[in-house]
Amino acid sequence: MAGLKILVIGSGGREHALAWRLALEGHQIFCSPGNPGTAQIATNLEIEADLTVVGPEAPLVAGVVDQFRARGLAIVGPTQQAAQLEASKIHSKEFMRRVGIPTARFVRIETIGEGLTALDQFDYPIVVKCDGLAAGKGVIIAQNRKEAGAAVTSLGPRLVIEEFLEGEEVSFIVLSDGRNFVPLEATQDHKAVGDGDTGPNTGGMGAYCDGRILSGAEVGKILDTVIEPAIRATGFTGFLYAGLMMTAAGPKVLEFNVRLGDPETQALMHRIEDDFAGTLARAAAGDLKTSSLKWKSEPSVCVVMAAAGYPGQVHTGDPITISETSAQVFHAGTKVGPQGLETSGGRVLGVTASGADLALAIANAYEGVGKIHFDGMHYRRDIGGKGLKRWYNESRRGRSSDG
Repeated sequence: MAGLKILVIGSGGREHALAWRLALEGHQIFCSPGNPGTAQIATNLEIEADLTVVGPEAPLVAGVVDQFRARGLAIVGPTQQAAQLEASKIHSKEFMRRVGIPTARFVRIETIGEGLTALDQFDYPIVVKCDGLAAGKGVIIAQNRKEAGAAVTSLGPRLVIEEFLEGEEVSFIVLSDGRNFVPLEATQDHKAVGDGDTGPNTGGMGAYCDGRILSGAEVGKILDTVIEPAIRATGFTGFLYAGLMMTAAGPKVLEFNVRLGDPETQALMHRIEDDFAGTLARAAAGDLKTSSLKWKSEPSVCVVMAAAGYPGQVHTGDPITISETSAQVFHAGTKVGPQGLETSGGRVLGVTASGADLALAIANAYEGVGKIHFDGMHYRRDIGGKGLKRWYNESRRGRSSDG
């Protein structure tokens, strides 16, 4: 399917990645409001489009899909009711318990006093989550009672307190038409601001996409116990994102999002091989029954370059210089000011590259990072490292069994 007019709603790195992928397929892309990166490949205007793709969660929670459908306009995303899976942690956790989707044991909290009392029900560490939208930063892992009390006080009053799960985190996303769905390749996000998963949580400091993150059996388990029950119970349309912990007892849901992740999207768009726009159009039309997506074999890596102070008080207005690089640089927190390209938000750029294997993909992404400068910039230097460690350990086990 070629030659569509496609509107992408949003202004971050995820939306730039979506626009970039769709533009590569020969479509006319419009972004609202867009950013300086999307302006290079799309028109940052609001127009009546053949198809609309919503990037961020806020318009979905506000009911943009309902409004578009009421006017007979094709749009990819969930209804306002289905978007409550992300809008409210309390709603989401109670939905999972009701439907039987595996998740951590939790307590619903309505007041700070109630939260402080509930801390006695858990061993440490524990997880404290604010109920509403928090751009990926409304979660605190408390190591002891003192930290937990401070978390309840700062994030409350409406909270979820839940047990801490051991394992490795995986992001698993599907595109659904309400009955049928197309799985995307698994990705792994890096939430903490510092190397080795240290420091406070962020919206995401990088991600990688590799066909070896999950085995076929693990994917089947996720589809059977998480994705299919959620879609069956809600009639969910659009991108359903399951943030998972792969525990010894199997996959358990940490959170549901109702849109593509950021920075997972940047890595995913770099690996898609075929007609993404056509698949989106079929999803909007309720016709995904025979659809699938093809993926390049090469892994992809996105490294987020953040502004000074992120994820706290951010310094903006710093000039950005980008030298020539083979990596794809997706804009997020940027603007065009008097001095040219400047920082305008916390997560500034998502530098994304692929390679013949994960090690080369990582090297290519960091080569791109080295071609960029702005004052106070910081980024993690271990994006994809867990994948390298996993492949190394599996290789050693394989050599041991052969010997």
